Amino acid sequence: MAKTQPNRASLDKQPREVASMFDGVARRYDLTNTVISAGQDRYWRWATRRALLPRPGERVLDLAAGTGVSTRELRKSGAWCLAADFSRGMLAAGRFRAVPMVAADAMALPFGDNSFDAVTISFGLRNVADVDLALREMLRVTKPGGRLVVCEFSAPVRQPFRTIYLEYLMKALPTVARLVSSNPDAYAYLAESITQWPDQRNLARRISANGWSTVRWRNLTGGVVAVHRAYKLG
Repeated sequence: MAKTQPNRASLDKQPREVASMFDGVARRYDLTNTVISAGQDRYWRWATRRALLPRPGERVLDLAAGTGVSTRELRKSGAWCLAADFSRGMLAAGRFRAVPMVAADAMALPFGDNSFDAVTISFGLRNVADVDLALREMLRVTKPGGRLVVCEFSAPVRQPFRTIYLEYLMKALPTVARLVSSNPDAYAYLAESITQWPDQRNLARRISANGWSTVRWRNLTGGVVAVHRAYKLG
């Protein structure tokens, strides 16, 4: 008898479970993200591109790119942008976007040292089993002087808003997901993983501890999301 694939990943983030979970949400992933973020996902992609500042002629790695919607945004800069994700279902769902795509694990990137001018990962670092290893892998494939941008859910900076946000995460988000997602159980994992993720300052410290320099962040949507930017020294 074939083994049943999990509807959601466990919080220890076993790679096969996480990949299977994202395969299960791929078909309606972009629509679901737009609905549950009230359209803020478009703003977050724009802000990520602005933080990364890709330029024509540069090589950019968009890690955990999913269906490539973030890669399409980055490509507006004129840079050559590669979408990489370990969910083949997500990549397949985004083939119509006609951006270069490759299956890749953030903990063992299939690229040589110093391959990219810039690397970015949006809403994906939180799903990696070994975050520190992934950060070191991103450092390895980035050229000296290159840059990293991490766009990820974070901690709202004002307490009243933080309380409302956490209520939404744990109660309203799974309800909304049941209406629009092809795998609503995955969004229970999403909510739980966000509450366990480091806040802005602690994520900055973690990025710095893995070899990146000049780490700074900018809050988006009151701190619901934060964009961290860092550099690789020569």
